[in-house]
Amino acid sequence: MHGRGAITDLFVRVASDRRNALTTAIKLAIKRIGDLTVAACALLALLPVLVVVALLIQGSGPGGIFYGHSRVGRNGRRFRCLKFRTMYLDADQRLAMLLANDPALAAEWSRTRKLDRDPRVSPIGTLLRKTSLDELPQLINVLRGEMSLVGPRPVTQEELSRYGTSARHYLQMTPGITGLWQVSGRNNLSYAERVRLDAAYARHWSLGADLRILLSTPVAVLLRQGAR
Repeated sequence: MHGRGAITDLFVRVASDRRNALTTAIKLAIKRIGDLTVAACALLALLPVLVVVALLIQGSGPGGIFYGHSRVGRNGRRFRCLKFRTMYLDADQRLAMLLANDPALAAEWSRTRKLDRDPRVSPIGTLLRKTSLDELPQLINVLRGEMSLVGPRPVTQEELSRYGTSARHYLQMTPGITGLWQVSGRNNLSYAERVRLDAAYARHWSLGADLRILLSTPVAVLLRQGAR
């Protein structure tokens, strides 16, 4: 009898796991359909804005209009995260020179991977970052399936190594254009807080949470919460 009960329990657990897996797959499919629909409509609606921004960047100095940086996506997949170019062509040299001559800024960079006054960023680039317009090309990443409208921050391989045990949570989800970090203070958050939010999002993800974050993002952008 005990053996029969154990077998019954096993079948119940297997059936439950299958139902949960099917439910998750359906939710992810709905999320993907929503991503495709919204990203395609947004690109069409924002086309005039994209053209104006591209012309401003082109007129600000030498260099391309777009910039793609290697990031880590779901299941460790690498992709080029697209943005409007906000930095000078010699950005890396400017940063290296500044960090070599200013220990305080070097320490800030080591802690947060960001600088309050980044010497690499052009004047038009500063405006684009403060308004988050530099991230509009990531709608193309969404169409490609490399990103989602909502998800954890797209991070570099070097950053992921700093996530510790939270890395497994990050790798379960597709990185997003916006997320908990975007509506919770962005650059005002410490690096540890950003990691915590990414892990929390992955653990408690739901379509309802995505919708709330998506609806909260315009307010966060307009209020420039944590923008630099």
